Amino acid sequence: MIPVQTASSNGITEPSSRGRNPKQIGDIVVSFGYASREAVEAAIAEAAATHRRTGEVLVDRGVLTPDQLARVIAERFGVDHVDLNIFRVDMSAANLMPAATARRYSAVPVGFIDGRTLLVAMVDPGNVLAIDDVSLMTGYDVRPAVAVHEDVTALIARLNQLEDVTVDDVLQDEDDAPDVVDLRESGDDAPVVKLVNSLVAQGVDQGASDIHFEPAAGGELVVRFRIDGVLSEATRVPRRLVAGVVSRIKIMSDLDIAERRIPQDGRTALNMDGRRVDVRVATLPLVGGEGAVMRILDKEGMSVDLDKLGMVDAERARFVEAFTRPHGAVLVTGPTGSGKSTTLYGALSMVNTPEKNIITIEDPVEYEMAGIKQMQVNPKAGLTFANGLRSMMRADPDIIMVGEIRDKETAQIAIEAALTGHLVLSTLHTNDAPGAIARLIEMGVEPFLVSSAVSCVLAQRLARRLCDHCKREVVVDGEVVRANGYDFYEDSIVACEPVGCGRCGNTGYKGRIGLYEVMPVNEEIRSLAVSRASADEIGEAGRRAGMRDLREEGMEKVRAGITSFAELGRVTI
Repeated sequence: MIPVQTASSNGITEPSSRGRNPKQIGDIVVSFGYASREAVEAAIAEAAATHRRTGEVLVDRGVLTPDQLARVIAERFGVDHVDLNIFRVDMSAANLMPAATARRYSAVPVGFIDGRTLLVAMVDPGNVLAIDDVSLMTGYDVRPAVAVHEDVTALIARLNQLEDVTVDDVLQDEDDAPDVVDLRESGDDAPVVKLVNSLVAQGVDQGASDIHFEPAAGGELVVRFRIDGVLSEATRVPRRLVAGVVSRIKIMSDLDIAERRIPQDGRTALNMDGRRVDVRVATLPLVGGEGAVMRILDKEGMSVDLDKLGMVDAERARFVEAFTRPHGAVLVTGPTGSGKSTTLYGALSMVNTPEKNIITIEDPVEYEMAGIKQMQVNPKAGLTFANGLRSMMRADPDIIMVGEIRDKETAQIAIEAALTGHLVLSTLHTNDAPGAIARLIEMGVEPFLVSSAVSCVLAQRLARRLCDHCKREVVVDGEVVRANGYDFYEDSIVACEPVGCGRCGNTGYKGRIGLYEVMPVNEEIRSLAVSRASADEIGEAGRRAGMRDLREEGMEKVRAGITSFAELGRVTI
């Protein structure tokens, strides 16, 4: 049993008195010394105007940290506050409640007070229905304790998924089984099926964008998750299970399990706790065996709010001015996984009005938007970007979004559409904004058409955001800054560096922030395009017009303590 102590050495802090505190949230914030009365009153006014909770507004404004808000709520309701980074969670208590229920209520049992009482960490202790349901479900009395929302979410993600299946469990169940599992004849409870489902569920819960299954020395299969743009090893599948795991992935995505000599592409959809998750699958015949990559497209976890993507006001204003014009081409460039589609969805959400006919063609449709006609590329049926775009032009569109310009034909039709009174949004693979102009010309589009049609180019990258709970301030010497190519800084700069804690998985980073380079196409750039000038010359013209390149934009976020100097170097060099 875990005793609850008044001191916070074990992660639990008791309130000054049990029972609901008659004070309001704002009064408690001021009495705790977390913020001034003026800051609290401003947050209360905003909360009333926007119909949001005062605590949520206080955190969004940076007045309170999430941990401080949890302590204030605990005091308000007269219950314990529990810091899940310190408190030792009793997993036997946590596993009393299914992960789906824990996620629905944002509540997890974390320990036993005594033989009859369960300590439950929760975000909202005022949710009496949740407390009653947990009590009925577990058979214990419930003592609520307030915890930070992201800590509760992280703990839920660590709960064993799908009947607690692990690689060791599968090995135990497969002792007498052959090396190759015939999954077509296996029931839904086959251990390998559970293992694959568990790995996908774990990846989705941890926010992975990709899951890699890679053959390794000794015949093992290494499973790695790409989280916040960086790969990390999750587990290893023993040799005897490798064929079964790869076959199961193929069956899920309707691929030929007998074909191991050529790459295959497929897709599937999963139901994760009531929400749809689309998965793109690619298999590769590698030297050490067959590998696979699963691209996770979590539509409900995707943010399409342009205000939350990290653009500074000047860049955002230039970008918004471009895509709110009645015609012209607006291009978003960057490498795969840099958030280009999300930026375009954010733009579409702002111009999506009943009087506009908006049609998109995408591969795949990553986010379904009400009021917009969206087409999915289907090469097997002959529906390519070029064919789809040509058909869209006959459907009376006002705004067209092309998921990607991949070839000359698509580029030509898109540019011509922009010149005939349509607003065209699309993505292109180039390293920076000036390179997009040169790239279109290299693809075979006439320079005078490019110069007339393109109104703005935005280049972007995604950098990992420093964990707010553990980042540490550091002074970077001016010589080091200049040695890394940032000649526009003469003196040392004050920045932050990653440390690592329980809330960020000891990486020092949590989440990502966008870096943006916005280049409106002015008369000088149009003239350079017509004369087939290089990307460097176009870039110089863009800077003269006020464009900040990705490295300058990134350095501002480094100095603001949002990301680190090392991370900026990783994504922009």
